[in-house]
Amino acid sequence: VIEQSLQTIRPWFSATTRSYASTTKEMTVRDALNSALDEEMSADPNVFVMGEEVGEYQGAYKITKGLLDKYGPERVVDTPITEAGFTGIGVGAAYYGLRPVVEFMTFNFAMQAMDHIINSAAKSNYMSAGQISVPIVFRGPNGAAAGVGAQHSQCYAAWYASCPGLKVLAPYSAEDARGLLKSAIRDPDPVVFLENELLYGESFPISAEVLDSSFSLPIGKAKIEREGKDVSIIAYSKMVGYALQAAEILSKEGISAEVINLRSIRPLDRPAINASVRKTNKLVTVEEGFPQHGVGAEICASVVEESFEYLDAPVERISGADVPMPYAANLERIAVPQVEDIVRAARRACFRSNSEAGLLAQQN
Repeated sequence: VIEQSLQTIRPWFSATTRSYASTTKEMTVRDALNSALDEEMSADPNVFVMGEEVGEYQGAYKITKGLLDKYGPERVVDTPITEAGFTGIGVGAAYYGLRPVVEFMTFNFAMQAMDHIINSAAKSNYMSAGQISVPIVFRGPNGAAAGVGAQHSQCYAAWYASCPGLKVLAPYSAEDARGLLKSAIRDPDPVVFLENELLYGESFPISAEVLDSSFSLPIGKAKIEREGKDVSIIAYSKMVGYALQAAEILSKEGISAEVINLRSIRPLDRPAINASVRKTNKLVTVEEGFPQHGVGAEICASVVEESFEYLDAPVERISGADVPMPYAANLERIAVPQVEDIVRAARRACFRSNSEAGLLAQQN
């Protein structure tokens, strides 16, 4: 694969940004990811996909559906069940100028490949004084699914985001998934692309501009999903949807919540975060990961460092419980953030008691 593809190396082209207008259709996150892979493989022969069941089986979650028939087994590579092995091969291929997209069936299994991701991919550009770039994407489902236990349910956003040399992306919508994956594949640095299994089948409005093959989203830029003036709710991945549901509930109680979709965990869009907090004067962070040393902790630190004088209330952090994920459905629900947790936190930030809010909701 390496020798044949090296003969057809094309110049790397940078991710471009463009404005997008009116909605024309809907697309699932699964189809958004599939179309992004297809278009980038078509545009650049150095892009190839590898991982367990990505070819003959069409992908464990059907993200790579149809790609084997279109591009053949040399560019859609089924691997043995050995994350350490095929991740190392992918990093080596990136050293030679190829652009591998390595799929993990779940990022929990990527623990087997942590040495290659951190020591071989993330650090090589720095240690080579810029002589070696590693244009590789590590992608797959991250965080909790449903009823799969502790070893399949951890969010690794904070782990990877703590490591210099990696870029860490976490899409929410179909637009996020399509635009960010294109940028990740085109990027000269290693990118950890954290998807959510429960979002794959969700449909989102999508515009004609987003469907254009040249569309991409800039890495490191958050998106205001809903504007508000009373409290900033900052989330990523599946929790953005929960935050939007919470904002709708809060609006009926007279609380105007601004919802920020981070999109990028590293680099973190600190200017957007602080601009929102300086407008609303209150902050609630939401994540599935563990509370200690989490993404929310980093956001709070940034706000305290840069916008402390604007805060009118203590910051509120909503996260997963500080325990391994339980298997039982009732305990699992308690262990991950729910919409009502976000609502209660926003009420506290706005000095609105739950009893007062319930009375107001009944009156409305």
